[in-house]
Amino acid sequence: MSLVLDPAAQDLLFREARTANTFTDEPVTEEQVQAIYDLVKYGPTAFNQTPLRITLVRSAEARERLVQHMSEGNQAKTASAPLVAILSADNEFHEELPTLFPAFPQAKDVFFSERSARENAAGMNAALQAAYFIVGIRAAGLAAGPMTGFDFEGVRKEFLDDDHTPLMVVNIGKPGADAWYPRSPRLDFDQVVTTV
Repeated sequence: MSLVLDPAAQDLLFREARTANTFTDEPVTEEQVQAIYDLVKYGPTAFNQTPLRITLVRSAEARERLVQHMSEGNQAKTASAPLVAILSADNEFHEELPTLFPAFPQAKDVFFSERSARENAAGMNAALQAAYFIVGIRAAGLAAGPMTGFDFEGVRKEFLDDDHTPLMVVNIGKPGADAWYPRSPRLDFDQVVTTV
């Protein structure tokens, strides 16, 4: 059985897409980011909680502050990418649940009154949304360079607050020269899927 999605779109989103390590200097516009978000916001999360928060790092001053918190191997590419996004989980997402999940507005208090429950849910669902965001970047014809090699606490203190947990930093733009490492292997279907 074949997929419904056009093979060219399959290639764009998955088969040919890779993590970019270099970028051209072509800017990434607010309109592009808005279009990406307007597409990926429909990806499912538990209770429609949508805890992902995106901090766009555009100014030279903010970029310099961020680069100081990146691992050495990630500093140059973060300094030169056209746009950098800090993706974080909002641990107070539950305040929006009466609006976001009107079918059961009590979920805010029934399931998420405890901070530890919110942190667990926010981390898992924001990571899911981060994956949608990366696929959305690819759908816009751009490349993503997601990274977890950075000082998480330093980034939180510099750019966020105690209610937000950083998940990853994503460089965004058109791929530059020698942008890709060779394609790494993937596990086969039988290694991953078990039928019971």
